[in-house]
Amino acid sequence: MAQQFNPQNINAQNIKKRMSVLVFLKGSTAPLVLYLDNPQDVYFELTKLMKSPTPVYVEKETQGPLKKVCFAANQIAAVAMQEEQYVA
Repeated sequence: MAQQFNPQNINAQNIKKRMSVLVFLKGSTAPLVLYLDNPQDVYFELTKLMKSPTPVYVEKETQGPLKKVCFAANQIAAVAMQEEQYVA
């Protein structure tokens, strides 16, 4: 039986999943990737704010490389949720 190539000796128990919220801003090519405790709540909050007729500033503290982010809700072009795998 052939062995699979596993350079870092990663097993299935080390693989975890996490959710992030992607915020695409108008005029920007790359999205903001926000790692949060409650990604679904933030997703629904941002989609609601996109419909707001008045400009609202959104400020969030995150757990990823971006520690704090602030942007205008009327500059949001799209919002998405992403599930990704990582090795813990």
